[in-house]
Amino acid sequence: MNLARKTMNAPALAAVYEHAWRPALFYLASGRTTGSDRRDAVRALRIEGTGQRVLDLACGPGNFTHYLSEHLTGDGYVTGLDYSEPMLAKAAADNAGQRVGYVRGDARTLPFADGTFDAVCCFGALYLIPDPIAATREMIRVLAPGGRIAITTSFREDNLFGTATTVAASLSGLRLFDRDTFPDLFAAAGLTEIDQRVHRFMQYVDASKPA
Repeated sequence: MNLARKTMNAPALAAVYEHAWRPALFYLASGRTTGSDRRDAVRALRIEGTGQRVLDLACGPGNFTHYLSEHLTGDGYVTGLDYSEPMLAKAAADNAGQRVGYVRGDARTLPFADGTFDAVCCFGALYLIPDPIAATREMIRVLAPGGRIAITTSFREDNLFGTATTVAASLSGLRLFDRDTFPDLFAAAGLTEIDQRVHRFMQYVDASKPA
C-alpha cells in the first residue's frame, strides 16, 4: 500500500478529513469551495427532488453522501461505498440518515448487479484507487440506462510542467490524468452528453447512459 492510500486509511485523517484536510487541499488544487462542488454534484447527477438510487464511490466520511441524500425525495437513497474502515466508521457516526447507508467494498469489483443505480459518482478518489480505469468501468456497469455518472479527479496538462507534476505525484502514489482519459473512456462505453470542466489541477466530468 503506497503512502497516499496509507494516509487515507489512517483513523486520524478520518477525524479531520471533511472539516479541514479536503476543503484546504481541494481549494488549492481547483480554486473551488466544497459548497460549490456539492451544489455542482447535485446538478451534474440531476437528482434534485427525485427518488433515485445513488452510489457515492469512495465516499470517505460521508459528508458528500449525506448532502446528496438531502436532495432526494420519496424512495430516494444514497449508498456510500469505501474501502477504509476508519472512514466508514466516521461516516456511520456523523453522516447517517433516513436516505443514506454505507458499505465497505472494493471499487474495482463493486458488489452490485448491473444497472443497480440511477446515478453514480466518485469525487476526489480515482487518483488513489489502484486501478482507476477498472473502477470507472465498474461505475458504468452498475449505472442504469438513462442514469448519470459524475467524477472529480486530478488533471495534468500535456506539457513539460504536466510531466513534472505527474512524476512528483507518483512518488506518493497519486495519479494525474490527462484531458482525454475519461471523456474517451465514457465515449467508448457508449455514454452521451459528456461534459468536462477543468479547474487548475482538477477535472470534473459527467455523462449520461443512454436509456
